Amino acid sequence: LPMLLRLSCVGLAFVCNAVMWTFFTKALQLSSSSAAASVTTTASNFIFSAILGKLLFGETWTPLWWVGLTMTVCGLMLLHTAAPQLVQVPAEKKE
Repeated sequence: LPMLLRLSCVGLAFVCNAVMWTFFTKALQLSSSSAAASVTTTASNFIFSAILGKLLFGETWTPLWWVGLTMTVCGLMLLHTAAPQLVQVPAEKKE
């Protein structure tokens, strides 16, 4: 039984990583920059890990956790609502 439990945990970790990489590649395709996709995927990984920790293991969320979550969500909002900066390329002079 302990070996079966270990194998199922390893399998579950593999499935979770495969799902995360699938969503990450889709986010890279849909996002305007790779930084936005990377930050969003990392933040969602932390948030879902916390939720699963609460549901599966009964972990408690401290006030510091809520501060971190709030800062993460605010950072994501800033990242996704900021207007992209366009770089002006000077035209070459023709003589």
